[in-house]
Amino acid sequence: MSNPVRTRFAPSPTGYLHIGGARTALFSWAYARRHGGQFVLRIEDTDVARSTPEAVQAILDGMNWLGLEYDEGPFYQMQRMDRYKEVLGQMLEAGTAYYCYTSQEELDASREAQRARGEKPRYDGRWRPEPGKTLPAVPEGVLPVVRFKNPVDGVVAWDDLVKGHIEIANAELDDLVIARQDGTPTYNFCVVVDDWDMGITQVIRGDDHVNNTPRQINILAALGASVPQYAHLSMILGDDGTKLSKRHGAVSVMQYDEEGFLKEAVINYLARLGWSHGDDEVFSREQFVEWFDLDHITPSAAQFNTEKLKWLNAHYIKQTEPAVLAANVQARLAARGVSLAGGPDLVAVVALYRERVSTLVELADSVAPYYQHVQPSAELAAQHLTESAHGVIKETCGELGLKMPHLAIPLRVQLLGVAQTPSIDAVLEVLGREQVLSRLG
Repeated sequence: MSNPVRTRFAPSPTGYLHIGGARTALFSWAYARRHGGQFVLRIEDTDVARSTPEAVQAILDGMNWLGLEYDEGPFYQMQRMDRYKEVLGQMLEAGTAYYCYTSQEELDASREAQRARGEKPRYDGRWRPEPGKTLPAVPEGVLPVVRFKNPVDGVVAWDDLVKGHIEIANAELDDLVIARQDGTPTYNFCVVVDDWDMGITQVIRGDDHVNNTPRQINILAALGASVPQYAHLSMILGDDGTKLSKRHGAVSVMQYDEEGFLKEAVINYLARLGWSHGDDEVFSREQFVEWFDLDHITPSAAQFNTEKLKWLNAHYIKQTEPAVLAANVQARLAARGVSLAGGPDLVAVVALYRERVSTLVELADSVAPYYQHVQPSAELAAQHLTESAHGVIKETCGELGLKMPHLAIPLRVQLLGVAQTPSIDAVLEVLGREQVLSRLG
C-alpha cells in the first residue's frame, strides 16, 4: 500500500460498547495490525445532551477488556471545536459553504409543498449562492446555519471494500447543514475533518453509515483532502433473525465478562460474525490478525448465535490452565460472600469441572458447594437420601452388592446438594476425609 494504514474506531458515548460496536472496533484494529499500521480511538461526543462520562468509561473498559489497544487517542471531538470552526471559516471564504437563514417554519412549509407535488422533500436552495442569483434580504434577529454547497451535477462514487461499487447522483443530495445556529458543527462535518486531520486511510464502520458516505466524500473533495477507502459492515441479527436487541446480545461487552465468557472466546466469536477464513471456527487472536482481510467479509447480515458463543467459550475454558480459571472463580465466589477457608484446593476443584461447563458462572456455581455446606432440595433429598441410601453410605457397598449409582448419587446429594458431579471418587478425594465425614454426619 502506498500510504501507511491508519484505521479508526469512533463510537458515540451515548451508551455501552455493544457487540456491533465491538465487532467494528475489532475489524478496524485487526486491519491496522495486519498491515503494520496505526489504530486510532476517537470519541464522537458532540451530542452533548446524550453523551456521558459514564458511557465514555464503559467504552474504554470494553476496549481494555477485549485487549483492543489503540495507538493514538482517545481523541474527543468536543476538544476540537476550534479546529472545526477554522475549517468552517475556510469553506465560507472559499464559497464551498454558505449561510442559510431559512427558518424551521419555512423549511416545514417548503417540504410539505414538495410532498404535495409528489417530490422528495429536501432543502430548496433559496440561500444557495449562484452566479446571477439575487439572494433574499437577511432577516433581522435570525441566526443562520451553515450549509455545504453540494455539487448539483454528476455522481459521487466509491468502491466499497465490502459492498462493491456504489454511486449516487449528486442531484439526490441537498445542501447539508454543517453548522447549527449556535455555531456547533454537525456530525458529518466533524467526521470529515477528523478523518482528514488524522490521516485515516480505511474507514471500517456499520452499513447504517452508507448514506452519510457520499456527503462526506463531497466535503472531503471540497477541502482538497484525500478520500479514504470505505468498508461498510452489514448489521448483526439476533438468534431469531430479527434486528439485534438487548434480549439477544446488544448489551455491553462487559456483560459478557459478568456472565462468565472469556475474552478470547468473545474475540473469536466476533471475528466470525460476517468474516470467514475457509471453514476455520476456532483460532487465536494472533491467527486472526494474520488471516484478516476485507475481501472475505460478507455483505449480507450476520446472525448472532448464543449457543455457538457458549460452545466456543466451553472450548476456551477447557484449554485454559486450571490455575488461571481458579483466580477468576475465586473472585466470583468472593463477590458472593463465599470463603475458601477450610475448603479443598480450588485449583484441584476447578480442574474437576472445567470440561463440564460453558461459562465461568457455571464453573463458580459448580465449585461453590465445596466451600459451603449446601442443603439439598427437598425433592432431591426425598429421591436419594432414603434410609437404605444412608445405610449404603455407612456400610460397605460390597457387602450389600449394590451398583455404584446406588451409592454415588446419594453421596453427591448429601455432600454437595446436587445429583450430578464428576466421578464420585474424584469428588471425595478433593473434598478430603474430614469434610466428607463432617458432611455425612
